[in-house]
Amino acid sequence: MRLPGLFYSFRTRLLLVMVLLLIGTLGVQYYLFRREELRRAVIIAEQEQALAASTALALASITSDPPVYLWQLDAKRPVSFLQEQQGRVVNILVVRWDGRVDDSLDPQYAPATLEDGSYRYFNIKDVPLPRLVEAGQTTTNIRQLIPEYTADTGQPIAGEPRAFPIPVETSKGPNYIIVMLGAAKTPHNDSWGDVVGPLLPTLAVFLLATFAAGVLVWRFTRPVKELSHATHRVAAGDFSFHVPGADRRDEIGGLAATFNEMVTQLGRMRELESQIKQAEQSAVIGRLASAIAHEIRNPLNYINLALDHLRTSLAPQDPQKREQVEQLTAQLKTEVARINTRVSEFLKYSRPASLNLQPLDLRDTLRDALRMVEVQAADSGVETSLDDRGATPTVLGDRESLRSLFTNLIINGMHAMEGQGGGRLTVGLTSENGRARVSISDTGRGIESGDMPKIFEPYFSTKETGTGLGLAIVKKAVEDHDGSISVESKPGEGTTFTVEIPTQERMKSER
Repeated sequence: MRLPGLFYSFRTRLLLVMVLLLIGTLGVQYYLFRREELRRAVIIAEQEQALAASTALALASITSDPPVYLWQLDAKRPVSFLQEQQGRVVNILVVRWDGRVDDSLDPQYAPATLEDGSYRYFNIKDVPLPRLVEAGQTTTNIRQLIPEYTADTGQPIAGEPRAFPIPVETSKGPNYIIVMLGAAKTPHNDSWGDVVGPLLPTLAVFLLATFAAGVLVWRFTRPVKELSHATHRVAAGDFSFHVPGADRRDEIGGLAATFNEMVTQLGRMRELESQIKQAEQSAVIGRLASAIAHEIRNPLNYINLALDHLRTSLAPQDPQKREQVEQLTAQLKTEVARINTRVSEFLKYSRPASLNLQPLDLRDTLRDALRMVEVQAADSGVETSLDDRGATPTVLGDRESLRSLFTNLIINGMHAMEGQGGGRLTVGLTSENGRARVSISDTGRGIESGDMPKIFEPYFSTKETGTGLGLAIVKKAVEDHDGSISVESKPGEGTTFTVEIPTQERMKSER
């Protein structure tokens, strides 16, 4: 079951937490109020029951014939009245109209018989009384009997000690029944634990709501922090970084998804800008190359023809001088050819590829490339080998472009082993997952780690006489064939270039 989209809003969930907090707090407060109200009602009911029971006991004492004292009635009960009331009733007094205490549940204030047979009575003013509370009649008369009584007769508080004077008319005149109630347990005399206990549920509700709000805030601020970190990485040029949390359905998830899409678009724009810049550079280089080739090749052709004319038509008759002229003209023609080769390389790199694609056996192409360095390898003591495993892969490629590609790599390997008095150059050929893989390994001096990122850049060379176009042309040829090239090298141990080109079957399946 899918929830409404509004529920996934962070603001909605935060408001929901606040509403739940308010409802929970009001609910707890209502529960505590009702519990305290019930507690007070129980206290009042218990005091009313104690008052009624005390009045009934006092009336039983007054109306008994012959008269029976309260303490005598209490002695006949299975359980003492004061013990039964558990401290709610402190004493019951029967007071005559003139203040004499005729009876008391507490034997301490009851009438006592003296040795001469007479009675000793206490006066109401000699008995300590709590607050007097009117029980439907005025307490003025009883208070007149106690001139020293100064207790407040205002509104009583539930549970506090008090005395209820109840007037009773008898045949001997008006009497008073005074019921003295003790203090009930109320919030005014609760312990610290009793006061704090009712607040614990409210505290629990607040802690739960605070925890829920903290979780929401943490879930809200963590993606914001990640977005802040991501902006710094994007500002530094890293467009491969994506912010997690794009699958969330709230505002943060939408922001993260939009940010990731923006970064992807920026990466594409940066790549497109790089391609446009490279295309512009290639166009400029192409125009420059065409102009340079035209301005250089024409004089080169003239020089080459002039050298041929000097060697054939104007050579001296003296054999020794003729030999010297032949040697000099041959050296000049070699240098002219070298310049022409450099111009051709420059043109090949700057011009768009024009490939004559046809099915090729890479084994034959590699053998042709190795054959170009056989003499040089034999003179330098370098051992060359072609290691082809399994069936020979057929690729769809340009024969001259691929032969130039592999020849360049093999010649670079030979140059890397110059001055070592020998070495080993191994060309490997395998096929895997629809791609032909050619590896060219040498045991030369290797490539420094600082130069590795720049070896395929045009015009970068570690040779004093190099143009820096050899590996750039190799990479361009590989890319023209939808392939890839990688290099591994350890200084002092050797280098391995690996070229992968799609086979003919894979290219047909992709089409």
